[in-house]
Amino acid sequence: MTLSTRFGIADFGRIFWSRGSPQHPGRRPWWVLAMLLAGCAAPHNAGPPVTGDILIDGPRWIAEGPARDKVLWQYRTAAAALRRGRFDLARSLLDEALLTVQGIHGPNPEARKARSLFRPEAVKPFVGEPYERSMAYIYRGILYWRDGELDNARACFRSAQFEDSDATDQTYVGDWVLPDYLDALATAKLGGDPADALRRAQQNVRGATLPPLDPSVNTLVFLEFGPGPVKYATGEYGEQLRFQTRPSPIRSARLRVGDWVIPVAAVDDVNYQATTRGGRLMDHVLGNKAVFKQATDRAGDAALVGGAILAVAGQGRKSAADETGAALLLAGLASKLISSATTPQADTRAWDNLPQFLSFAQLRLPPGRHIVTVEFLDAHGQPIPDRTKTVQFSVPEKGRDAVLFVSDTSTTPQEQ
Repeated sequence: MTLSTRFGIADFGRIFWSRGSPQHPGRRPWWVLAMLLAGCAAPHNAGPPVTGDILIDGPRWIAEGPARDKVLWQYRTAAAALRRGRFDLARSLLDEALLTVQGIHGPNPEARKARSLFRPEAVKPFVGEPYERSMAYIYRGILYWRDGELDNARACFRSAQFEDSDATDQTYVGDWVLPDYLDALATAKLGGDPADALRRAQQNVRGATLPPLDPSVNTLVFLEFGPGPVKYATGEYGEQLRFQTRPSPIRSARLRVGDWVIPVAAVDDVNYQATTRGGRLMDHVLGNKAVFKQATDRAGDAALVGGAILAVAGQGRKSAADETGAALLLAGLASKLISSATTPQADTRAWDNLPQFLSFAQLRLPPGRHIVTVEFLDAHGQPIPDRTKTVQFSVPEKGRDAVLFVSDTSTTPQEQ
């Protein structure tokens, strides 16, 4: 709070608190004190200590950390579990997180509080930005496919596109490539018509060529690599959410299975999805809160200045100026308290272990045991040292497909 006169905060405090209110001289209004107390920030819950191993820290934060961060840690831990071949753990974490995501806009009391002007964005239950929710559905779809549940996998891929779309005004539609292609492939395998989903995938792909749709493939290799986006806040009140996108040293991959060598280009860029909706560059500004805070802050300054001048001018004479000045001081204090309680700061909590690029390869292999070697390549097509992964897997005689998940940060060797 600042006063642009010769009176300081200490002067204002002596004037107001010594004189009380116009109706009750000498008494301090209880409701002003209540507003002061209400405006105080609640103690920050730091959460449990961390060890640096997310498969230890994540479950601990989910169980003992702030409830508003539970989905965030479920996301993070699920991604780490996928990379270590802990598919059962990843499945259960994503199921719980997506159950919350699906119900968060309903009768959740914390969600209602978060929509208030007087609640910081970071106190709302975290469900993530659209790209984060889309990634949760993509990961879950991969796991459903791995379990042979193609209908559920397809539903997840469609949900991933929905999260990136404007369902109300139809201003933009989701433009992820992998979910649409996998929607088409699952539909073809289930005996449906994949044309619409395949057409969307082909329209949106950039810098890569999608393989022909072949329902007879029995092996899918999902790849992810590079560092994902990081959130930060800018603006006078920290109300603008921005994304830092970091360049990836890995630009593509190469698979070796027996005598086959298969180049794999990225088909989706998570950094691009974070900073756009349907291809449109997004300006993440919590405008209403910022404008409201600025207006009430300035109104409070004006009332405090005027009230302080009038109160000092009439002090001791119980004049109209004296009473008016006290009233203005009250109004100014209330306005400043409202301004300080309005918290437009952007929510910079982030699913911070997402990749930058997504891709895949599809194969038709004979039943039995196989070994795939995945080399992650730089911009010149050269393997990145210490990033090569080897995975042993089995192709069933018939029935469900073999589904592999390989990240540039996966453990190796790995058996899937």
